[in-house]
Amino acid sequence: MLILILLLVVGSFLVYISQFNFIPVTVNFGFYVFSNIPLFYVIVGSLLFGLVLSYLIFLVRSISTYFSFRGKNNEIKKDKDEILELTKRIHQLELENEKIKNGSDLEPTDRNAL
Repeated sequence: MLILILLLVVGSFLVYISQFNFIPVTVNFGFYVFSNIPLFYVIVGSLLFGLVLSYLIFLVRSISTYFSFRGKNNEIKKDKDEILELTKRIHQLELENEKIKNGSDLEPTDRNAL
């Protein structure tokens, strides 16, 4: 419903602008010359061209950001795995240290061991 209202408002605005801008103009595109084109068509064409160009720039930027985040997520996952391995190694060394302190040859058991 909101989109319909927005389209009606934009359409009404374009009709209002078109009433006062039907003066024929000449448009030059390098070697190409278009004559007797209503000014309103030039205005709407420039608006649409700007919207398409800005959308393409947004699309390129969002793809770049996606690949950047994807690389960072892979680094984070790799670092988390490394932290887990180091935590396991620290726990094993603590168990060996406790074994050396007590001077026992029995293998210590830990229910919370990783």
